[in-house]
Amino acid sequence: MTKRNQALLAAIALFGTCTAPLKADLMDSTNSQHVSFPDARLTVNGLAWFDEDKPTLRRLPVRLKESFRPPVWSLAQQPSGGRIRFKTDSTKVAIRAQNPDTSGMHHMTTIGQSGFDIYVNGEYMGSAWPDKTGNIVKEWAVGNKRALHEITIYLPLYKGVTINEIVLESNAKIEPPASFALSKPVVYYGSSITQGGCASNPGMSCQAQLSRWLNLDFINLGFSGNGLGQPAVADAVSGIDAACFVLDYWGNPTPEVFKETLPKFVETLRKNHSKTPIIVTGPYFFPYEALTAKNEGALAQKRKTAEEFVANQRRAGDKFISYVDGREMLSREQAFGLVDGVHCNSLGFYFCAKGLEPHLRKALKLGKEHASR
Repeated sequence: MTKRNQALLAAIALFGTCTAPLKADLMDSTNSQHVSFPDARLTVNGLAWFDEDKPTLRRLPVRLKESFRPPVWSLAQQPSGGRIRFKTDSTKVAIRAQNPDTSGMHHMTTIGQSGFDIYVNGEYMGSAWPDKTGNIVKEWAVGNKRALHEITIYLPLYKGVTINEIVLESNAKIEPPASFALSKPVVYYGSSITQGGCASNPGMSCQAQLSRWLNLDFINLGFSGNGLGQPAVADAVSGIDAACFVLDYWGNPTPEVFKETLPKFVETLRKNHSKTPIIVTGPYFFPYEALTAKNEGALAQKRKTAEEFVANQRRAGDKFISYVDGREMLSREQAFGLVDGVHCNSLGFYFCAKGLEPHLRKALKLGKEHASR
């Protein structure tokens, strides 16, 4: 064998070693700590009614089930925006879960729909996804030395999931996660775009990105195809003690329904939250919009409705409501951030987050220390 071939074989062997999948040895080792879910040491964020409905991971409370339309209740079983947070000095973290619906949409990854992301000290470290039977068993390396790490596990955007346990090294510490910049969450209400369609990963929705940049908690109440501003949902949303409400539901209703429901939705929120900031967004850019007459298109009508409604509210004395033109979030020049001409991919959600950030920071009176990375 020539020296050249020997070097090539050595390089292949080294590459194979570097890319070999990590074995889930924590799961089977006797030297491990199995933390059944839920556990008081594991903080669950993003699911407003988790404490009353646990261990179920859902986005609306079961006590109000009969007040919601069946499609909304079904979508509420998808825990978009849910996160498990804690600190640990374990150098490995593993998860065991089930995601029984392994079907997939053509325009979204399995990880985004059905999987988990793990972030360590605010940085992405890996993902997990179900096998053909719906089982999820995954171990991540999270550090090379025993030091406390901030762990955030993002839950699936579009499929219901059951978590059995989190597994750590046997003698690892578990401590509460760091506090957010504000004690109350930002609550987002909207359509499939708000829910996270079609981010490649659970941690790459617009809301998740903003949360990391500004150190804010958030609750995602986007309901795919069903963000219609209905009274039952408005009542539920108004029951949340929020730092800010973002109404981003322009994508689903007709211009007529949007014009009818937006004032009623805000009126419902104001009954319980007279001075809580409310941000109303208008449509971002759709490619087909370029082919529609400016003053005749549905998107233009919805922009006009949102902008005029907010202006009227402010003239009437509500100084805590503001309007954001969605084209500041995703412009014509950024349309390549759409996966199907309608929904954002992860890059598109980055654009949306960058566009919304200054408005959110202003509404919440966050200083320069909360500027994005």
